[in-house]
Amino acid sequence: MLSAVTLMTSSMADLRAEGRTAKIVGLGAATCKQFNGDVALNPMVRRDYLAWAQGFMSGIILSRPPGMDEGLDLNPATFDLVTQLRFLEDHCARNEALDFSEAVEALYKRLRLEGKT
Repeated sequence: MLSAVTLMTSSMADLRAEGRTAKIVGLGAATCKQFNGDVALNPMVRRDYLAWAQGFMSGIILSRPPGMDEGLDLNPATFDLVTQLRFLEDHCARNEALDFSEAVEALYKRLRLEGKT
């Protein structure tokens, strides 16, 4: 458990240290509060947000240095898309002030941990 926490902390530092160099656009540019409201009004929009999240995480992988996150599965059997959506919903419910893209970054970090287990 302690090693998982240490690993997660170092993974978070890796992603945050790189910083953002571009403006986030599209559906996922919303805040978590907006995501929560959109989902409450129209539950079907959840799949649109999840599709955006998958594309955003694919972009993260493509931007990583060679050898880093190679082979990372964004849809592992142990953390499938339904579980990922629940993760995003839970994360945004607890952190409404965050941008949705930050929730997706947290999911990406979680998937990195999943790949190491």
